[in-house]
Amino acid sequence: MLAVGYEFLGFENVDGSVGTRNKVLILPTVICVNDLVSKLGSLVSNVSTALHTCGCTQLGYDFEITYRTLLGTALNPNVFSVLVVSLGCEKVSPHKLGDEIARSGKPVEVVVVQELGYREAVERGVNILRRFVDDVSKLRRKSFDISNLVVGLECGGSDSTSSIAANPAVGCVTDRLVDLGGTAIFAETPEVIGAEHLLIKRIKDEDLKEKLIKYVKWFEDEVLKSGLDIRGTNPTPGNIAGGLTTIEEKSLGAIIKSGSRTIVDVVDYAERPGRRGVVFMNTPGYDVESVTGLVAGGAQLIIFTTGRGTPTGSPISPVIKVTGNPETCRKMRDVVDVCVGGVVEGYETLDEVCGRLFEKVVEVASGALTTSEILRHNEYSIWRVKTSF
Repeated sequence: MLAVGYEFLGFENVDGSVGTRNKVLILPTVICVNDLVSKLGSLVSNVSTALHTCGCTQLGYDFEITYRTLLGTALNPNVFSVLVVSLGCEKVSPHKLGDEIARSGKPVEVVVVQELGYREAVERGVNILRRFVDDVSKLRRKSFDISNLVVGLECGGSDSTSSIAANPAVGCVTDRLVDLGGTAIFAETPEVIGAEHLLIKRIKDEDLKEKLIKYVKWFEDEVLKSGLDIRGTNPTPGNIAGGLTTIEEKSLGAIIKSGSRTIVDVVDYAERPGRRGVVFMNTPGYDVESVTGLVAGGAQLIIFTTGRGTPTGSPISPVIKVTGNPETCRKMRDVVDVCVGGVVEGYETLDEVCGRLFEKVVEVASGALTTSEILRHNEYSIWRVKTSF
């Protein structure tokens, strides 16, 4: 019998990583082939697509982020095999990308439309995908220690109940996971502003302290250089309607998701952590882009807190939606996986909801579907810091 809280049933990959899912992924290198990728997804069942708007005419940091995200997505433990689809004239090199994926041992094929022609690209893509799907259907789940889990932490549509119930419940789960040897990655740099001093106290390494401060300062400087007021977008109109008044107040509630354990690593967007434990990732506050970065960083599962209700999902990793708002539990029950509103209404303790949420994490890691998977929410978007040229 599965020992809840210590083991989960996952898929073992050729590179030794463990997935909570077993995806055949169609990965476009550029927006120009999104239509073809969608067509392939409609012609072959049981495949996932990661449609995005990047890949061409990008320079510097933006191109670095795009390439790292595409590669990281393909290398996520939840991905078994990859079909890279390219137009052929974009900046992202499909063959270089394919070669780097192949080095992991994962099955990968590359289809370039300008080399084959549109119709042949579709035909070849269908044949490759059918072979991949047949191969993946033969694999079975096995029992693995919970220390193999990398969980991404996200919040969206936050309100006052997020900091009272949902985020503390996730923070409790984070502590339990880390104590068992697992990894939790929290993100959203703009939602650290005003609370970074509390995170610094949890970092022992001086270089990591400076790295965290660098990301926060960089974000603040970018906002200041724009000449725009961050208020109105962070906190958002929905945050404000839900009872949050300042970015500092929102940040103080948001960082609770990271629990109380030592922060062992600080990484950039879509970068894979080098240590197990609590990790901070530099991402924007935009939920879809932030989740994409977490997935590219290796998260096989996402815990997503939402006060007002957010139906966002991912094509790669299951997203567990948690809300502390009793009204949202009722109105948005189709998109909520775990309701911890009992803490707000006084009939449940934090320890009780923490236990329920931890059990849900193990169940989902072992194959139970989340509401976003049932509803087929597969949002995927790569962070663009600067404009393209």
